[in-house]
Amino acid sequence: MIDRYTRPEMGLLWHADNRFGKMMEVEIAVAQVQAAAGIIPKNAAKVITQKARFNVKRISEIEKETKHDVIAFVSNLAENVGPQGRFIHYGLTSSDVLDTAFSLQVREAGAVLMASLVALEKSLKTLVTRHAETLCAGRTHGMFAEPTTFGFKMAGFLAETTRNKKRVKAALDNMAICKLSGAVGTYSSQSIKIEAQVAKKLRLKPETIATQVIPRDRHAEMLNALALMGAGLERLAVELRHLQRSDVAEVTEGFTKGQKGSSAMPHKKNPISAENITGLARLLRGYALAALENVALWHERDISHSSVERVIFPDAFIVADYALNRMSILLDGLDVDKKRMLDNIESSQGQIFSSHVLLALVDKGMRREDAYALVQRLCHSLGYGEHLKDKLMVEDEVRTLLKPKEIEEIFTGKKHKKSIKDIIKRV
Repeated sequence: MIDRYTRPEMGLLWHADNRFGKMMEVEIAVAQVQAAAGIIPKNAAKVITQKARFNVKRISEIEKETKHDVIAFVSNLAENVGPQGRFIHYGLTSSDVLDTAFSLQVREAGAVLMASLVALEKSLKTLVTRHAETLCAGRTHGMFAEPTTFGFKMAGFLAETTRNKKRVKAALDNMAICKLSGAVGTYSSQSIKIEAQVAKKLRLKPETIATQVIPRDRHAEMLNALALMGAGLERLAVELRHLQRSDVAEVTEGFTKGQKGSSAMPHKKNPISAENITGLARLLRGYALAALENVALWHERDISHSSVERVIFPDAFIVADYALNRMSILLDGLDVDKKRMLDNIESSQGQIFSSHVLLALVDKGMRREDAYALVQRLCHSLGYGEHLKDKLMVEDEVRTLLKPKEIEEIFTGKKHKKSIKDIIKRV
């Protein structure tokens, strides 16, 4: 992926070095708490804390024989610690360490992701403030509907981004779990108090009731929160893609010096960032589905979830962070063509104001059905170069009810902007 869109720290958090580092952090915390409780010698915990080291290459060598990554990891720690290494992993099962360490990894990755969400909010707020009164055409079914403002459009996406930030934070909180309850979750080899103290030390919460693993509904919630966030990014990306179409041309993605849009057509400026983000959102939905499939495991545990999570979690967090940063950069460099927006409104030949013509006639006493039929007839009879306002000015039924000044007022767009600033304040 392109450097300016990707922050290297997110990728590094999912490297083997950091994974094993978090596992070592858990092993050390457990040894320290066990020593304080008199379960293992205090000197053992001291030596483990001081000498615990691992080497990814050495772990891989051991794993070739053991066919078990946690045993290989613990063996490598013990090699470096010496005789006191026998107290490493005391009373634990593999998933105690794996799942608790995974919680620490996700928390770190979540902090990076939340910072990217805050940056996106900032980019959107800038557009909302700058274009709160920039009139543009609102569209339904891809067709002209009523005028709105570009800032108001962006305010809707800002509100959604804020909701997604809350969802991601809630999911991260629900994944901040410590699990040290042993082979089938019964604490047969480890005290509940040890888990509680280790959890406090690591700033995690003890799992309510675990099997051999932390229940995977927590993980599925996390990936679904990222998928929803991706869907929000896609909704914004699709809007920006449509607004960049040649026949609309209301916004344009930033185009840097030396950039080229096509190998054959020199004129091209394509919505490549918005299209890229649309594709990334599809990946996030796929990861969410895989996480849902991981919820139902056999009895107290199988390992069908393990291979899946080793792919989907690093990928999902990296993809999500990349998409957020790419969208922020897109928005910060977005060229908004105010004149083109007004030209497009004008190209509707005034039909974009038809609903307010209808209301004005009803307010003056005309039956709604009659007013609707009248306005519809005038709109559908417009020829090339004609304008609804001019048709209204010479229509006898209209002239008896509306003064020219009142007709003119309808087509200024003032009514469409009157509440927008107050609505934006809600965000």
